[in-house]
Amino acid sequence: MEKTKPKNVFRQGAISSEFIGESIAKHQAKTSIGAHNIFLGQVRADEINGKVITAIDYTAYEEMANQKFHDIREATFAKFDLTCMHIYHSLGTVKTGEICLFVFVSSPRRRVVFEALEFVVEAIKADVPVFGKEIFEDQTHQWKQNS
Repeated sequence: MEKTKPKNVFRQGAISSEFIGESIAKHQAKTSIGAHNIFLGQVRADEINGKVITAIDYTAYEEMANQKFHDIREATFAKFDLTCMHIYHSLGTVKTGEICLFVFVSSPRRRVVFEALEFVVEAIKADVPVFGKEIFEDQTHQWKQNS
């Protein structure tokens, strides 16, 4: 099998509901698909030490991160019977309430998409070098700990 070049999964700023809707609509022509599953990661207005988060500023080692996303994609296709999979992650500032991660998996069967989606999201959280600087209402910040 020929090694494919990792594609860029990053989008500048928040991932819009229009982009998500268009992604779903494009798959309606693929009639071998019987199920889709979607994960949307949204920035929360957590309170930490009495201060509320208003945004997260995402940075990444892009080349390394894209390679990790590619590896996760390859491992997922090897493990699950998927028709297609898409991963998009924000870079830059994403305000609370906005979407920063969009994972979309499709398969002929429903059970597969549930298992595959959890596998992908957990692998992203564990392995991809994306860093979030939590910005508080007073403009101070701290680096986010993945949980």
